[in-house]
Amino acid sequence: MTEIDTLDNTKNIRLAAMDLLARREHSRLELEQKLRKRFSDRLETIETELDKLAAEGLQSDERLAEAFIRARSNRGQGPSKIRMELRSKGLSDDAISLAFEAIAVDWYELVHEVAQKKFGDQLEAARDLKVKAKVSRFLQGRGFSYDHIASVFE
Repeated sequence: MTEIDTLDNTKNIRLAAMDLLARREHSRLELEQKLRKRFSDRLETIETELDKLAAEGLQSDERLAEAFIRARSNRGQGPSKIRMELRSKGLSDDAISLAFEAIAVDWYELVHEVAQKKFGDQLEAARDLKVKAKVSRFLQGRGFSYDHIASVFE
């Protein structure tokens, strides 16, 4: 392979990565996986370009985590589910914890809003075990912890 071919490949990898980042935030792992599908023969170049993008601030796992937490909590999802999704994107537990601290969502307030929106007047009848179980299952599926869910019934 000539030097010109190498430069073209490097430019193509960078352009592909920038194209992906222009659409939405991606974790380093996601970018790497997508680029490997297109440029499977240039693994070393992919790593180098990803390092450059991170150094330039164009790709940031921290920024992705914060934006992801903000977006998912606005949809009414709880911290457990959000953590699981961020782990599947290849983020470390430390990065995830730092992002949760930076965002500082009031999960107790959020769980009350989600329960009220979904069940409304049925929450008044939450003394009935069937209704309580139904509400609890729904909120668990949304990723809220037992403590968050228990606060709805207090």
